[in-house]
Amino acid sequence: MTAIIKTGGKQYSVSTGDIITIEKLFLEAGQSVEFNEVLATYEGGSMNVGAPFLDGVKVIGKVLKNGRGRKITVFKYKPKKGYHRTKGHRQAFTEVKIESIG
Repeated sequence: MTAIIKTGGKQYSVSTGDIITIEKLFLEAGQSVEFNEVLATYEGGSMNVGAPFLDGVKVIGKVLKNGRGRKITVFKYKPKKGYHRTKGHRQAFTEVKIESIG
């Protein structure tokens, strides 16, 4: 079974056993997480689509770890004005393993 879930303002296509990297959730490693915003499910040859979400369907996952991504450099520059600024950013993430859909 495959499901399309919404979390952190993004949509993810997941199956049982998948490991996904999503926006940071304030949960510790080892805790269970439940995604109630399921947009669609696909099994065999049939697809169920919600309007906007499916009722009674949820995806259960387990938090593997929390972390921060690679550093990106943000550089602002205005020519002939002597203005330049450099900043770095590391986006926080949570890795989740999908345990069940249904």
